[in-house]
This record gives sequence, C-alpha cells and structure tokens, in this order.
Amino acid sequence: MTAAPGRPLVLVIIDGWGYRTDPFGNAIAAAKKPNWDALWQQWPHTILAAAGEPVGLPQGQQGNSEVGHLNLGAGRVVYQDLTLINRAIGDGSFLTNPVLRAAMQSVASGQALHLIGLVSPGGVHSSSQHLYTLLEMAKALRVPRVFVHAFTDGRDEPPNSAAGYIAELAERARAIGTGAIASVSGRYYAMDRDKRWERTERAYRTVVEATGPTAPDPIALIKQSYSGGTTDEFIVPTRIVPPGEGPPPPIGDGDSVIFFNFRPDRARQLTHAILDESWDHFARNRRPRLAHFVTFTEYENGLPAEVAFRDEPLNQVLAEVVSNAGWRQFHTAETEKYAHVTYFLNGGREAPFPGEDRLLVPSPRVATYDLKPQMSAQPVTDVLLDRLERSDDRFLVVNFANPDMVGHTGVFPATVRAVEVVDAMLGRIAGPVLGRHGILAITADHGNAELKVDRATGAPLTAHTTSPVPLILAGADEVRGLRADGKLGDIAPTLLPLVGLEVPEEMSGDDLRAPTPPSPDPSG
Repeated sequence: MTAAPGRPLVLVIIDGWGYRTDPFGNAIAAAKKPNWDALWQQWPHTILAAAGEPVGLPQGQQGNSEVGHLNLGAGRVVYQDLTLINRAIGDGSFLTNPVLRAAMQSVASGQALHLIGLVSPGGVHSSSQHLYTLLEMAKALRVPRVFVHAFTDGRDEPPNSAAGYIAELAERARAIGTGAIASVSGRYYAMDRDKRWERTERAYRTVVEATGPTAPDPIALIKQSYSGGTTDEFIVPTRIVPPGEGPPPPIGDGDSVIFFNFRPDRARQLTHAILDESWDHFARNRRPRLAHFVTFTEYENGLPAEVAFRDEPLNQVLAEVVSNAGWRQFHTAETEKYAHVTYFLNGGREAPFPGEDRLLVPSPRVATYDLKPQMSAQPVTDVLLDRLERSDDRFLVVNFANPDMVGHTGVFPATVRAVEVVDAMLGRIAGPVLGRHGILAITADHGNAELKVDRATGAPLTAHTTSPVPLILAGADEVRGLRADGKLGDIAPTLLPLVGLEVPEEMSGDDLRAPTPPSPDPSG
C-alpha cells in the first residue's frame, strides 16, 4: 500500500524511554500514561535493541542519544566512534595516527601537551582507555610536559564514582611515567551544550587561564565535594596544586591540546571558546596561539581544529530519501535534543537537505531539569501541530527530551512527572495525525527513565541503560504485527514502504513488518 496524497508520516522519538517490565525503580511504570497505554493496546508494537552491538557499540555498552538517532536515520547499523577508536587501539593504528603524532611531536622540545576531556569509562562521550593510550603515546614520543584536564561525569556513570576513576587515572599516569592532573571540572561546567556561557566560562578560566579555586589533590577535592553534597557532574572547576609544587601552567603559546571526547555535542562550546577569533560570550583574558588543537572526531564542520578520527560519510539516510522524493519535511526539538533530530538523524550532516525545514525550541533555563520536568514539551508540540496543520510536509520528526534529561538528575518523582508530560503530548499529537490518515511511529533512542534506583543500595541512578526501546506503529492499518527481534536501524526500512518510497540498498536494516502477534503488554 502506498501513501495517499498528503498522508503524513510523523516520527516521535521519546528520549530515554526504555522498555523494562520490572516495576522497581521504573519511572515509566510508575507514571500515569493513558495515551501511551491506549496506543500500545490498539496498534502494532514491538521492542528494539538500542545498545551494544546492534547499534554499532561494543557488547554491553549502553545506548545514547547520538547513537540512537544515527541508527534511526541511517536505517542500518552505524559503527560508532567508540568502536572504531577501540579497534585502532587494538590493531596499533592509534599509535601511528598522523594527527595525534604531529600534535605530540611539535611539543617534544619543551612545550606542553594538554589532554582535556571526560574521564569516565561510560563510553558515551569518551573512554578512559583512550586517555591512557594517549599517555602511553606521549611517553613513547618523549613529550616532557603532559597535563590532564579531567572532566567528571555523574550522568553516564553513578553520581559518586569519579573519585575511583580519577584515582585510577593517577595510578595509570604514575605507571606510564607521564601525565599530571592539572585541573578537575564537573561536566555541568565543562560540557554544557545549552549556551549557558557562564558555565563554559568557569571551565575556560580553570583549564585555559589557570585561574580560580585550587586544591592540593584531585581525589581529596572530589571527596570534599561529596561531603558538601556536590556530586561528580557539578564539581566546581578547580586547579590541582600539590603541596610543595608550583601551580599548573595555563595553556600557553606553542602548546598542543587534544580534546579526547569523541562525541561532539558537549565538546563544542569549550572548543569554540578556545579557538574562535571573534568571541563575545565572555571576556577571555588570554587566547593562546596553539601549535595544534586536535579533536578526536569532527565536532563541527568548519571548526579550525585538526581531527584525529574521521567518520565515513553516511549516504541515503531517511531524511535524504524523503528529500530525493521531492517531499517536504520538518524536524523539531528543544535545545537539548535539537542536534539529534538534525545533525545526528541526518547521518552527521550539518546542512538541511533540500525541502527540509527545522525549528529549535529553547529549553528552559533552569539549573537542573528536575526543577521543571515539563521542560519545553508543550511548545515543541505546539510547533509540530501548527506545522502539521499549515504545511504540506510528508515527513515530520520530533524529539521529546524529558525522560532522558530529567532522568539524568536521578530524581524519581520528577522523572515520573516527565513521563506523564510526554504522555499528554502524545495524546495531543495522535488525534491530528491519525485524523489525516497519517502514520504515527513512536519510539525511543535509548533507555534511562525505566531504571532510576539501584536495587542493591537504593541510591538514585542517573545513567543511560542497556534496555531495549519500544516502537508503536499507529495508522498503518495494513500492518498486522511487528517482529520482536529488531533494532533501531530497522525503523527507517520499515517506514519508507508504508509511504510508497523505495528502501535504498545502503539501508541494510530489516523490515520489521511481519504477520505475527504483537509483543506482550509493557509495564513501562
């Protein structure tokens, strides 16, 4: 069956809405969600792998928003930067990477090498193993002065785990024989992506200018933060000045910087602050003339940075197929997830495809989203419904950030409320879409809100999960059932035939349509 003229396809991506039947610590199960429950009961549905090897990550690695949207849009397994860099370490090509070698060799005569990034085994933005390999490489290339500017996690890892990770870093640096921890900053400051420039400024002052608070020992700093109620994410940017030693130097002229985060979105603001010639977000007291500034992956097209590991371009992604058909399309989300429904969903492409319109809805300016679990879901829905009413778009995609962003706070009641807010938005969307004989596909990019409490300790959990995610396919009356063994990369090859578009050969994902009974009813 092909689409009737003007029949819209609406893809709703609920960030962090994982599938888990156990009600313990499950904010989705605890929420009142009549619209979700009705859609699940009435229409074909299934659950899809959203973590590990089915989405191009190492086995057992939790999913994340970047990975989820890349796989959703590509219609195939997209091997992720984490996997590719791990392979480079395994086959030895990491140590011969020409971009990394040039950055290190240029400072071997006495200038400093600064390694900046998230020190965490979480595998979402970075990997500690990548940092250790950089230290080994710097030692082998006889770089005399190596400084690590460590960002602490608390979102993709437990909120009080950084002390152990920083202790491991210090021990590995001692064993390798290089690498002084020059500063520690919570990712709240160093990795903001919502244009809260006052946060980025705090990190810049510490990392680049070597000003601000000091502490004699990184582990003592972190433990002192814990005793004051500050968890890893929120550790105030602080320089480390061991007793009897001078303070760490600022990043100086002729130094090299390697930003070892491989995920771009939360590395961009600090990178711009360091590199941009024209800058008006805060006053910079110094802007060093660097020998090299290296990013592990391409953070943004046009940045004056060298890239160590470049991705292979993804062609014939979902938005491109729609564009090539001559159809109009619309992508919208609030600030926190706007890059995901544009850049990542479109295969790492910055510019819109022909016929593609986009609209960013600002996220609320609050310190943490448990304070406003509704976030900007209401105006995002208003924008989507207005576009549905007024335009001839054949494909519309929207992301709701609430379960993920509120889930990251670890505040269970607020996460329940976030789920209920999104459910209300589904109720607003379903009627207008189905009333136009449209197809409404509702899914998620990874898990989070379905597991918010540690069963053993009762402590809040803030990280993503390895849970599968649901898929509801409403409005496609010809679909009797969906297979239960799918993955995120199967969604696009399933949707395109429903609107009369051919699946390109590049989309190696499977069509999920099958004459099988629906999956069991979920608890969340």
